Amino acid sequence: MDAARKAQLKAVEKKLLWLACWTVHNANHLREKADALKVGGHQASCASMVSIMTALYYATLRPQDRVAVKPHASPLFHAMQYLAGLQTREKLEAFRAYGGAQSYPSRTKDIDDVDFSTGSVGLGVAITAFSSMVQDYISAHSFNPDLAEGRMVALVGDAELDEGNVYEALQEGWKHDLRNTWWVIDYNRQSLDGVVREGLAGRIEAIFGAFGWDVVRIKHGALQREAFAEPGGERLREWIDTCPNALYSALTFQGGAAWRKRLQDDIGDQGDVSALIGRRSDEQLQELMTNLGGHCVETLSEVFAEQALHDRPVAFVAYTIKGWNTPLAGHKDNHAGLMTPTQMDGFRKAMGVREGHEWDPAEGLDIGEAEFSRFISQTPFFAAGARRHSAARIPAPGAIFLDDKVLSTQAGFGKILDHLAKSDDPLAERIVTTSPDVTVSTNLGPWVNRRGLFARDAVADTFRDERIPSTQKWGFSPEGQHIELGIAEMNLFLLLGAAGLSHSLFGERLIPIGTLYDPFISRGLDALNYACYQDARFMVVGTPSGVTLAPEGGAHQSVGTPLIGMSQDGLASFEPCWLDELSVIMDWSFDYLQRDGDAVHDERTWLRDETGGSVYLRLSTRAIEQPMRREDEAFRRGVIDGAYWLREPGPNCEVVIAYQGVVGPEAIEAAGRIGGDRRDIGVLAVTSADRLNAGWHAAMRMRKRGARGAMSHIERLLSGLPAHCTLITVLDGHPATLGWLGSVCGHRTAALGVEHFGQTGTIADLHHHFGIDSDAIVAAASELAPGRPVRLVNPI
Repeated sequence: MDAARKAQLKAVEKKLLWLACWTVHNANHLREKADALKVGGHQASCASMVSIMTALYYATLRPQDRVAVKPHASPLFHAMQYLAGLQTREKLEAFRAYGGAQSYPSRTKDIDDVDFSTGSVGLGVAITAFSSMVQDYISAHSFNPDLAEGRMVALVGDAELDEGNVYEALQEGWKHDLRNTWWVIDYNRQSLDGVVREGLAGRIEAIFGAFGWDVVRIKHGALQREAFAEPGGERLREWIDTCPNALYSALTFQGGAAWRKRLQDDIGDQGDVSALIGRRSDEQLQELMTNLGGHCVETLSEVFAEQALHDRPVAFVAYTIKGWNTPLAGHKDNHAGLMTPTQMDGFRKAMGVREGHEWDPAEGLDIGEAEFSRFISQTPFFAAGARRHSAARIPAPGAIFLDDKVLSTQAGFGKILDHLAKSDDPLAERIVTTSPDVTVSTNLGPWVNRRGLFARDAVADTFRDERIPSTQKWGFSPEGQHIELGIAEMNLFLLLGAAGLSHSLFGERLIPIGTLYDPFISRGLDALNYACYQDARFMVVGTPSGVTLAPEGGAHQSVGTPLIGMSQDGLASFEPCWLDELSVIMDWSFDYLQRDGDAVHDERTWLRDETGGSVYLRLSTRAIEQPMRREDEAFRRGVIDGAYWLREPGPNCEVVIAYQGVVGPEAIEAAGRIGGDRRDIGVLAVTSADRLNAGWHAAMRMRKRGARGAMSHIERLLSGLPAHCTLITVLDGHPATLGWLGSVCGHRTAALGVEHFGQTGTIADLHHHFGIDSDAIVAAASELAPGRPVRLVNPI
């Protein structure tokens, strides 16, 4: 590296370190005045990463490369974006405050060019592997022959590798011949609470090597390597390489004099090595001993350039010092530490920054402002500005209605996809399905038989070649549209998240659909939340669900998932009972996944549907006799809005049964039985408690803001009921899912549902045991609705 290039990179490194530390200090100074919580952690973590990020962003990365930034390096990231003109000073001054730059880089909350949101530890690391797989999928399908393939890069803390999802992703990457992926491990040997265990680097290297990654250790900087070449240098190298992590950190914090004493005590008077140490002042010795590979932009740039010549996955183990070049360097408490005003003032002077010029881009640098500005603007990664793409919306094909007289919603889902698989509809070409080892048992089999499994290289179906009969015709090829996953649900949601960002990351629209057993949504909940936080777009199908999956026992019977669907931001949750409802919902969902309009409320429902989002379908294996198909506009609208009257109540209605999902037949039977003793019974078919509840809360908020006429869909449905009417809500899930309906207009409510783990038995056994069968509904009406006892009630 020539001297001018090195000077430019060192100037950027210095400026980024200053801006990151100043951003945190300034924010905390303002918080002290407001008596608000201080922000710790970022200054030391930023110092640890500053050289790595300088070498990556300003010497290595291209615009098509994508980076997941270590959460606590966010001030560094924001500082880089500020220098590139993609972040504002006002946002930096309000770091971690309302309206300011986010604590951790966020695609949805920050204004700067964030590729992947981070903050949920480990997930930002793993999603880069799945994004690389999605890029391979897009390239193999030739959606865009001119697509410039990028490298997916994660900046990783060594303690972050404690997260189990990282290793689940490693295994999945190995299965799919992962490439174009770099994980740069900030090996500063400190976690939040202490110092990492000795020997971790060796374990890291062994694990990554076992999964086929290249592992590159970046341990010594140029200064250290020059010293090792001096007489006595090999003895110094041996001491550094065997020094315990905690001791190295402690000596770093103590400084040059402490290094000198310890080295002299441990190595002794050995002539050459003693002379090597003696030739350096305390300040020079501190610089030498802290010149690890992860703090040498020259070394880092050279190593990154060498590894960029191939597409194999690489794990870089970059040795660093947490708090490098700050007063916090090396101290085990520095994660929550902050420089004091006195320390910050000394740090400012050491950086050559004048008071009042803290935000000036070239302040304190040894190169001129024009040269510095020119270097930043001509850096390839930043030269083109923001790098987010967009993709055209693909029209939904229209609702695909089924003619089956008796069928489950799970089977109906499979048949609708099979119908699409047989078509040449443009949307079908963009659908990519995936499942964690439950492809067949979630009814994706017909789709896969027609569309095939994806692999970059074709793999024959051995059973088919050997002429062994099988219902599964599963050959792997670059044209396949199903990505086969192992059983880890975290990987499912990380892949859905990556594929659901394809339009933004790669400029090509995919319609990702993932299936899993409904109770195991909880296994991947962190990754599901992470995907929604990034505004990824996908459809997830949880099936089979509830205690209706009777013979499987409690481990496979979901109870709380309807509440997850209601509470998860960015996810519209539906639980249809009938096939025609499912057809309407899937058709609407294919369009909803692609919307990206303004967050303006629809004044009919007060939902913000134009913003779009992801969709969760909770389906069942219970085969149900179907009603006559309904295709009118009012029906479609009610299904999407969240509810419609299956049996409209009369003017003197005494009981309304509101059901969601697979217990629809029980609600209908109960209504018929109650109708002989109670007047004007109504049956409300709820397809989405989530959308009903969201619209209700939104309408209430709007009324508080002065829109007095705001009324939600559920308010319109229930407002005409008499005050004495009783609501009975029922679903195969937690009763709180619908129990709130009584609060809408003040009606007395009995909420029936499942609150405890299930057990084996028949559907009738379990519905009776948990009180969600027709007998339980009738009994609730008899107890709560005024009048004589309802006849034909069986004891519960």
